[in-house]
Amino acid sequence: MFAIVRTGGKQYKVTKDATLTVERLDAEIGDSLELEVLMTGDDKGAKLGDAIKGAKVMAEVVEQNRDKKVIIFKKKRRHNYRRKKGHRQYQTIIKITDIKVA
Repeated sequence: MFAIVRTGGKQYKVTKDATLTVERLDAEIGDSLELEVLMTGDDKGAKLGDAIKGAKVMAEVVEQNRDKKVIIFKKKRRHNYRRKKGHRQYQTIIKITDIKVA
């Protein structure tokens, strides 16, 4: 059994007991979340649209942290223009605890 869920403007294919790193969610460690389901499927086929009205994907927050630093460097040659910035994206690590299909 798998499901396609949407969170943080991105879509992820998940299975039960999978861990997933997503954009930061406003939740504490140990909290339970319900993710938006776009599609479900198994060996027999896939369901989407009105067929998944009662489908739920439950997840538990495992960790809140930040990604590795990305360096942004701008330069214009022969103009003595150099800018260096760093960015670390906030992220949430979640574990899929259950996939329910109605």
